[in-house]
Parts: sequence; C-alpha cells; structure tokens
Amino acid sequence: MLPENLRNHLSRRAFIKRGAGGIGAAALMTLLNPDLLRAAAKMNADGTMTVPGVLGHTHFPPKAKRIIYLCQSGAPSQIDLFDYKPKLDKLRGTDLPASIRMGQRLTGMTSGQATFPVANSLLKFAQHGKNGTWMSEVWQHLPTVADDICVVRSLYTEAINHDPAITLLHTGSQQAGRPSIGAWSSYGLGSDNQDLPAYIVMISRGSGNPLDQPLYDRLWGSGFLPSKHQGVKFRGTGDPVLYLSNPEGIDGTSRRKMLDDLDKLNQQHLDAVGDPEITTRISQYELAYKMQTSVPELTDFSKEPKEILEMYGPEVMKRGSYASNCLLARRLSERGVRFVQLFHTGWDQHGNLPTQIRGQARDTDQPSAALIKDLKQRGLLDETLVIWAGEFGRTVYSQGAMTADNYGRDHHPRCYSMWMAGGGIKPGITYGETDDFSYNIVKDPVHIHDLNATILRLMGIDHTRLTFRYQGRDFRLTDVHGEVVKGIIA
Repeated sequence: MLPENLRNHLSRRAFIKRGAGGIGAAALMTLLNPDLLRAAAKMNADGTMTVPGVLGHTHFPPKAKRIIYLCQSGAPSQIDLFDYKPKLDKLRGTDLPASIRMGQRLTGMTSGQATFPVANSLLKFAQHGKNGTWMSEVWQHLPTVADDICVVRSLYTEAINHDPAITLLHTGSQQAGRPSIGAWSSYGLGSDNQDLPAYIVMISRGSGNPLDQPLYDRLWGSGFLPSKHQGVKFRGTGDPVLYLSNPEGIDGTSRRKMLDDLDKLNQQHLDAVGDPEITTRISQYELAYKMQTSVPELTDFSKEPKEILEMYGPEVMKRGSYASNCLLARRLSERGVRFVQLFHTGWDQHGNLPTQIRGQARDTDQPSAALIKDLKQRGLLDETLVIWAGEFGRTVYSQGAMTADNYGRDHHPRCYSMWMAGGGIKPGITYGETDDFSYNIVKDPVHIHDLNATILRLMGIDHTRLTFRYQGRDFRLTDVHGEVVKGIIA
C-alpha cells in the first residue's frame, strides 16, 4: 500500500479507483482465458455485432469488419491522377481567373507569384471499367480493378499545410493530441485477435520527392484514450517490433517467468492506486509475449504462392517497401487485425511533378491493385474496407517556372480525389464533381469529417455516439461535425 500522502496526490484517479480494479480483473481474466473475449464477437439477430470494445455491440449492422488504410502522404495531385480536365489544354500558361480563385488564401510558397499560370496535366487519361472511370496513364494496374473501386473527386479540407492537414485527416482536428481514427476503432470495437494488436501501422518511403514531409507517431496515437489503443508500428528492418526477440541468454521459459513476476508487481500497484494505465501495461506485456510467436510467422512470405508474390510486383520481398506492406496488410487482415494503416511518403510535388509522380505511381500502382484482387479472391473484400487517400490536393496553377515538359503544384485544400473499395462501398462509381479547373467543388462535397463519419458507419458505428469524456467534455472523432456520405454506400 502506498503512503497516504502519495495516494492523495493521485486523487484525480482515486475517483475511478474501484471501477479500475474491476476493469483490471476483467482484463486479467481475458488474458488468462482469451476464448472469453473471442466468444464475445458474434452477430446478433438484428444484424448488429457484439464486440469486445467499449461499445459492447455495433450501432448498425457492420458492412466492414476491418480496414486497410493506404495513406498517401504528401498530397497526390488529383489533376494528374483522377480528375480529368481536358479544357485546360487550351488554357495552358494563361493566368488563373480571379473568379475561380475567389480570394483563396495561398501558402507562402506561391503567395508572392506575380501570375498563376494554368498547368494542364501532361499525362494522358483514359476511361476504364463498365462506368468509364477516368484514370491517368501513370496507372497501369489500377484500371484492372476499376469496377471494384469508388473514386471520390470532391473531398476537401480547411488545412493548407501538411502537418495540420494530415493530423486533421487522421484525428479529426488540426491540433495534435486527439486520438487517431485507428485508436477510436480499437476503443469502440476491440480486437478480434488476441495474439496481435488491434491497430498496426507500417511506413514506406516513396521514390517521388526525397524531401517529403515527416511522419509523427502521434498520427496513429491514442491521444487521451487508454494507451493500449495506439497503433503499433511495424518496422521495415530488423525485428518488426522493437525488442520482440529475446535477448541473448534468455529463453521463452525465462521470459514467461519474468512476465508472471512482473504481472504480480503491476497488480499490486493497480490495487494500491487504481490507475487504469497499469491495466494497459499488464495487457500489453502479455500481448508482446504472444507476438513473439505470431509475428515471425506473420512476416514470413515463404509459403505464399508464387503467383501471389508476382501479383504484388518485384518489390514484394523487400521488407519495408509499399508492395511488401500491402501483402503484409492482407495477411494481418485475414488474421482479424481490426485496423491496418500504411503510410507511403513522397507525394509532395512542388516541382518536377511529371517525373516524380510517375515514380510514386510505380511504387503504389501494382501493389494497390493486387491488394484488391487478393482480398477479393479470398472472399475478404466484402468485409474489408480499403481506403486510398492523402491530406489534400494540388493547385491547377504551376508553382514557380513552368516549361514545356515540367511544372510543380502547390497545396490545394478545396478539392481533391481519393478512392475506396470493399466493405460496403458502391463499386465502379465516381462520386462528386469539380469545376473545369479542378479548383472548386460543384457537386457532392465531402469534408474530412464526412469521410470519417462514413468510415465509422461502415464499421457499424454511429459517429455521434462513439465518445470519450476528457477534461469535462465529450470528444469524438468528428468533433461536432460530419454527415455520412450515403451516396457511396452500397
């Protein structure tokens, strides 16, 4: 028992002390008997699902049981990838009309330009699939799954710089400190695999802009939610997770005994101070022990069929590559991991866009298409939501000098493109429209909050009812905003 003065010092936690003790006991019981937790995940008569997370059951029948989020960090240019604007060919080099800009604020990188010359895409476009989805020539493999994906061309955000924009995309706020969407998913729905985390993150470096924006762990952090809900980052070199291997001279039996003794100490401390984070510590130590067995098997591709490896492309066996991470995402998904997030950097094309964007497409094209095909042929696509999106779009006008074969584009939050597939999404459609300059949305706008509300809805969650009380206020992923985009739900 701690001294009285120390326990009083922790009085803010004392209020939940007795409840936390019960939580700790429940957590330990599920660790000793994981089947209790596995049995909790089941379909109910009304179509909703009983889940081991805080919700207890989904609000709606879920269309997606898990998510694979392919985050394209740096802001892919919608004009050069998905938003075909043929009228710009005749306007190349002319100054962007003030009636189109409408006084939009600019970044410091282009605010000093005397003119804003229109830069039409130098890339050719073609229609693909039954509904004629427009795609740039940089996509050689993605067109083969055109009938499986939904391209949204009317996404928008308020943020005009990378850090606040990507933070808003993943946490619902431009300010750091809020829980990420994967953490909210873990908190609300829990985990379907007791040997792996509910939320796993992987990072790959693109071949586009070598000076692209940095990524911070807080983008997959738990914020003010219990820390067990933060994303676990798998590394591309060495052990996938730090300290996963036993140190030299330590075998599995010794590690088990050490954890048992450590568990007793942590339980004593939990009984004394009632801190819920101690419960998290207990469960995470146990999860790490289980991962020592599950992760090496998970990351071993040697038993994958040759045709599957070839489908993902030549870099699939290069650990840490986008291709390797896509295949690993499929393997995690089929093992019940709730939320897998892949971050791929290199999309920040302020200059040399025609060359750099081709490199980025080579990185991501074949593996992204292969992921859709792989999930589909395994019967997993219908219950797995795949998302491909960046933090904002790019301007129609050129940043800096524009030549006959080169240009760059600045940040553009007013409209940009993304795509989704599986997990209850209408396949083979295009949603939303922009004007002839791909500058303003003219039909079916989708705000970041709307996107996140829709993602949660597909997982069976009412975004207004998944909340967490912190510092006297109820918080949620979508803040006080967000409308479900019904037009893209099957």
